[in-house]
Amino acid sequence: MTTLKVHNIESAPEAAKPLLENSQKAYGMIPGLHGVLATAPNLLKAYQTLHELFVDTSFNNEELTVVWQTINVEHACHYCVPAHTGIAKMMKVDDAITEALRNETPLADAKLEALRTMTLAITRNRGNVSQEDLDAFYTAGYGEQQVLEIILGLSQKVISNYTNHIANTPVDDAFKSFAWSKK
Repeated sequence: MTTLKVHNIESAPEAAKPLLENSQKAYGMIPGLHGVLATAPNLLKAYQTLHELFVDTSFNNEELTVVWQTINVEHACHYCVPAHTGIAKMMKVDDAITEALRNETPLADAKLEALRTMTLAITRNRGNVSQEDLDAFYTAGYGEQQVLEIILGLSQKVISNYTNHIANTPVDDAFKSFAWSKK
């Protein structure tokens, strides 16, 4: 099992220190993922920027959660699934949505299920989706903008999920009660 260094503000490279200070201010802690990413300050900056951009898309909190958690679960990220479970609670997302995503069961809401299905198709097929996939997504009420916004969310999650696999990032204390592993 591999591990990478988890930095704090004092141990981080100089260029990462202000980024970690921003994390501390935003979250009241430095998430372990941010501490790992700090080794490559531009990667931490890219992750934080992608996060801000994705949160500012047309998606509401439930939809953001569907995209994030669908990708986290598909990538079997031991760190991000518990973290986004806690984040979903903070965002007041219905626990039933979170549990369905964590357990890979269909969502009760047809539109959210269409979002989950399209997110899986894009993730699993590396963007090679069919016209039928797109038509089903559009029929559910989404459009081309949302297809592209899923790719933005996926970009953010590739950074975090892949980093956490390589680093074996310890789950933060705040999210340990939401521990998860792929079935």
